[in-house]
Amino acid sequence: MLIVMERHASAEDVQRVISVVGEMGYEARPIPGHQRVAVGVVGNDGRLDAARLLGIPKVLEVIHVSQPYKQVSREWREEPTVVALPNGVEIGGTGVVVMAGPCAVESAEQILATAERVRAAGASVLRGGAFKPRSSPYTFQGLGEEGLELLALARERTGLAIVTEALDVETLPLVARVADIVQIGARNMQNYSLLKEAGRSSKPVLLKRGMAATIHDLLLSAEYILKEGNPSVILCERGVRSFDTQTRNLLDLTAVPVVHKLSHLPIIADPSHGTGVRDKVRPMARAAVAAGADGLLIEVHVRPEEALSDGAQSLDPGEFERLMEEVDSIARAMGRHVAAPAGAALGGSGV
Repeated sequence: MLIVMERHASAEDVQRVISVVGEMGYEARPIPGHQRVAVGVVGNDGRLDAARLLGIPKVLEVIHVSQPYKQVSREWREEPTVVALPNGVEIGGTGVVVMAGPCAVESAEQILATAERVRAAGASVLRGGAFKPRSSPYTFQGLGEEGLELLALARERTGLAIVTEALDVETLPLVARVADIVQIGARNMQNYSLLKEAGRSSKPVLLKRGMAATIHDLLLSAEYILKEGNPSVILCERGVRSFDTQTRNLLDLTAVPVVHKLSHLPIIADPSHGTGVRDKVRPMARAAVAAGADGLLIEVHVRPEEALSDGAQSLDPGEFERLMEEVDSIARAMGRHVAAPAGAALGGSGV
């Protein structure tokens, strides 16, 4: 629910509304606008008496927001959310942010070599899993804390920001201490305990769409994070389960314009998991940028044939360089650009 104030309502008028909403058992937050202030009600379960609110002086109207997600909606915040990273890159603005790197951190040589190549090609964020959720318990599960240390070393060497996944509430503090963006994977999109903990963290969160989740489900999961106080959420379309076996998943690029209409949060696309097939990654990455995605999440490995996970969908550095040239052309045609880090190596995040 949004309570819209009259144009010349004073700070005292707004505070009166907030106090009344509080007396009714709900939380209210002011939303300053260019011409007038609105007050958003958090936790409205449908029992809030709009008639009582309309009787308060300087209240212009009460707007019922039908969606159960509120803080992620355009009604709550009209301007797009821009997530700023320590290396000067912004996600959600005019720049297209490319996050690239291996599925998993395997060794110092592998992650440093990959980081150097993707940085040279124009990426601004390094992706790499230190903790890996795998379908089979017998496959490579990641290097854990050692992997985080190697990601921090790669950041120091290249100036790339880091995005890596937290698997659960226990690993979240470890990941948040090192990462510039904490990833919550598709399998955990509805892990509400993890979402709440991520919401209490000060680190930006990359929230991936679940394998059988609707866009509605994705936005509700994002609401858990914002409700706990963390506004820096980046959504990710990574493909949903399909009946077709030609690709690993169905990359739903209609999610990009739909999310932009419904929510102020930025959304990026992951064509690597979205297709699961190397020669499909570049075409779908190009399509995602053309659809208006705020960024890309691309798996790149210096030797894909030797990758311990997801080698079949990983680009080699040469293929990634060609993709970056294509993405740059498409972005420019749309009046955008490929975002680049400030150039200086990051510092202060440490392990």
